[in-house]
Amino acid sequence: MTIGVIGGSGLYEALALENTRSEDVSTPYGEPSEAITIGELAGREVAFLPRHGEDHRHPPSDAPYRANLYALKSVGVDRVIATNAVGSLRENLPPRALVVPDQIFDRTKHRSPTFFGDGMVVHMGFAEPYCPAMVDHLATAAAAATGDETATERGGTYVCIEGPQFSTKAESEFYRSQGWDIVGMTAIPEAKLAREAELSYATVAGVTDYDVWKEDSEVSLEEVLANAAANEDAINAVVERAIRTMPDDFESEAWSALEGTINTPTEAIPEETRERVDLLAGDYL
Repeated sequence: MTIGVIGGSGLYEALALENTRSEDVSTPYGEPSEAITIGELAGREVAFLPRHGEDHRHPPSDAPYRANLYALKSVGVDRVIATNAVGSLRENLPPRALVVPDQIFDRTKHRSPTFFGDGMVVHMGFAEPYCPAMVDHLATAAAAATGDETATERGGTYVCIEGPQFSTKAESEFYRSQGWDIVGMTAIPEAKLAREAELSYATVAGVTDYDVWKEDSEVSLEEVLANAAANEDAINAVVERAIRTMPDDFESEAWSALEGTINTPTEAIPEETRERVDLLAGDYL
């Protein structure tokens, strides 16, 4: 198995991978955010990719999500552990808390949410946007890494906004009124693309702020960066524990997610499109 990890440079440095190599991967969807670093941890192959690039040059709306997920798939990844920085929509979920969400509400507007199209229609089921098996594994790893089962919130809804601006007060209060738990900018389309690529995918999110619904809470980049840095050690420990304890008999329904979802007969799909998606859907065409 090869475990994909999507996170920041601090996570890469903490993982202390051995026997590393760097792979520049070109994809039909453009260049990934950075070269993929592949190495070993506890006898497991790990492929690391920084979502925003090594120097954080890709904003949430313009990160090369399709290229990133395609590149990870192309080097043999079949499961992905992601990390996110998020705002809290709950009083009892303070900054520096960790969350392993199990639902997403999509509020994005300008992002490419699919690998397909161009003469190929795919209707993918997405009722459980994060792989339940990976959610369970990450939550278990978090309890072990922190030594406290209550230190990490297991489950919850991540509302993904377009950004790069933070929420207005009206938006923040609306999200809170819906009973949603955290707000961020990078879950979508990453989770959708991971499912289309038949990758088991889940995330551990670190709370950096109370968004702007809370009285006297005005989100600033300074606050977000300070709390993200404070969360780094805990998130790194969770990811490392999840890699070290990944079961050999791990099974995910995501690995057959494309089955029965392609609505266009193979002979009607343009040859150029078939070639472009061969890595993803070739077994079904």
